[in-house]
This record gives sequence, structure tokens and C-alpha cells, in this order.
Amino acid sequence: MSLNVRRVVTGHDETGRAVVKIDEIAKNVSSRRKGAASTVIWSTDTFPVVNEGDEDRSDKVAGTTLENGTVFRVVRYEPGVAPRRHRTDSVDYAVVMSGEIDMELDGETVTLKTGDVLVQRGTVHNWVNRGNDVAIIAFVLVAAKPVTAGGKTLAAVG
Repeated sequence: MSLNVRRVVTGHDETGRAVVKIDEIAKNVSSRRKGAASTVIWSTDTFPVVNEGDEDRSDKVAGTTLENGTVFRVVRYEPGVAPRRHRTDSVDYAVVMSGEIDMELDGETVTLKTGDVLVQRGTVHNWVNRGNDVAIIAFVLVAAKPVTAGGKTLAAVG
């Protein structure tokens, strides 16, 4: 299973001119379950974000999200990907770059196709690829407070 994502990161030179700092195929591809591969493109751990310096922020994420931060990740889901039901303390912006994937919620399934976008607001969910082709999704996860519903706090899971 391969995931080839070109990432281009801009910054500034010593005179303040806008320049390209990184232009490469992402190197930090990993897999934590059968049928899925992901790469972190960039992350932040402060808000507002600090745009200074030359530190590569693609290898600063240990889990799915960063407390008080953001994570930009691209994920490849193979047909039959192993399930991972989870909830994160984040708001997730997703863009289906290619393929088709089902998002399972509590008793509801939505099929997302190439070009569809999603705003995931701390809901427990699972990604299932029932098709014959790979699905690739770009996610931006932004740290959020835990969701409260019906007077109780819904904990992050998975």
C-alpha cells in the first residue's frame, strides 16, 4: 500500500521574501491498522498559530489530534479497511480527494464521493470502504472542547 503525497510548504527567507521551504513527497507515511495509510502534512500546537521559523511540523503528532492545535493529514483507505470506531475532541474538515467511502455514525451511514466535503463535529464515527477502489481523504483536525449532549460530556474514544 502506498501513499504518495507531494507537500509544498512556504515560509520566509532572512529578508522577509516569500519562498518555498519544503517541496517533497511526504516521507512520514504510517499505518496503524490494516487497509489504511496516512501521512501528516503539517501540524501546529498553538493558537493563534506561529508562522515563524523553519521547523518541519510534519512529525510532531503522536496521536490523532493535538491539544490546542491542528493536524493536516491525508489518509488512504483500501477496500475492506479494518474498522476503527472513534471520536476525537476536534472539529474535522474533510475533502474526499478520490474514491468513495462510507461514514458510519450511530445508526446512520453517509456515502461520500470524490469532491464531497464534510465537517465532523466531535461525533463518534467509523470509515468503511465498501467499494473496489481506494479512497483518499484530506483532513484538517482542529482541537475543540469535548462535546456535551443531554447534560453529559461525550469522551473521546478509539
